[in-house]
Amino acid sequence: MNTTTNTNNRALLVIDLQNDYFEGGKFPLFNTKQTLDNVEAAIKLAQQKGIAVIHVQHIADPAMGLAPFFNEGSEGADIHPTIIQAAPDAPVVIKSFADSFEQTTLSDELVKLGIKELFLCGMMTQNCVTHTAISKAAEHYEVSVLVDATTTTDEMIHNIALHALSTRVALVPTTQALA
Repeated sequence: MNTTTNTNNRALLVIDLQNDYFEGGKFPLFNTKQTLDNVEAAIKLAQQKGIAVIHVQHIADPAMGLAPFFNEGSEGADIHPTIIQAAPDAPVVIKSFADSFEQTTLSDELVKLGIKELFLCGMMTQNCVTHTAISKAAEHYEVSVLVDATTTTDEMIHNIALHALSTRVALVPTTQALA
């Protein structure tokens, strides 16, 4: 099934599942193996339900010089191969800010697909996932964060970020959200 097929105005945003965040990368995060498995499962569930899948990839702004990670053209900036394999035809939105809407094509992509509801998963919970979830542009959508398909630097920061988000967006397990 084409991962951009959308029969119900919903989309799964897969935010920053990039090599630098995994073991061997420049900034490995907490619980990445489980998160990778859960994001892959979320993609499969989304595809089964006709929910569009959109990759979001952070590329450091080259005008700012070399960044600690996610430099353009680096292997670390590449989307993890498991995720690309799970949704090879999904569009890729390139960003250089924490907010996936900021100066990107994401809004245009969502309008083109007729999206009204967003499910967010990815890395890092307290940064890119949160900034996307509470973006001014996200106010046009019903937003949910898949609590078992996000991670960050450690469990405490992850839980603090989810608690902070809880007053603004729905926090749901993948199987419940994509049922």
